Amino acid sequence: MTAPPLRLETLSGEALRAALPGLSRLRLAVFAEWPYLYAGDPAYEERYLAAYAEDPAAAVVVAFDGATPVGMASCQPMTSSHGTVPAAFRARGLDPARYCYFGESVLLPPYRGRGAGVGFFAAREAHARSLGLPAAAFCAVVRNPNDPRRPGDTVPLDAFWRRRGYVHHPDLSCVFHWREIGDDRETPHVLSFWLKDPL
Repeated sequence: MTAPPLRLETLSGEALRAALPGLSRLRLAVFAEWPYLYAGDPAYEERYLAAYAEDPAAAVVVAFDGATPVGMASCQPMTSSHGTVPAAFRARGLDPARYCYFGESVLLPPYRGRGAGVGFFAAREAHARSLGLPAAAFCAVVRNPNDPRRPGDTVPLDAFWRRRGYVHHPDLSCVFHWREIGDDRETPHVLSFWLKDPL
């Protein structure tokens, strides 16, 4: 029997703040996987997500299985996002004020393939349009396909993103620092952008 679609709800402000502990656990679980291999901590995660609750123009779309959050995707005006993101656009002569920045999209493995990914994009694009932003962008970490840590059953998301109308711009990138699982310090990671312009 086909599993029913997950319930998606767009949260902001106090409703988002109440969901922060569950959402931070989601980020820690999913980003520990390939390709991010992120070794985070719950306190940092809650602070990171609290910034969305404090931004009246930000939104987080949450996928629920009953009352349990099993996935989330965030967005906010690029001008409100991490400084490295708008700086990368300005350096290429692009105006960050045109873009809604999609910060992350995470979903626990048992719930994949049930439409949440498509729903995350649709909800965030609707939010971008409600803000009067004509374009959207997100970035993804760049990894060597021959990295020995890459699971053999990995399926790149490029085709899925292209079906949503996004175009890869490998020459448009930024650098984020995080500690990978097994490391004792943060290291730099290049992330390249995908754009949908116009929405």
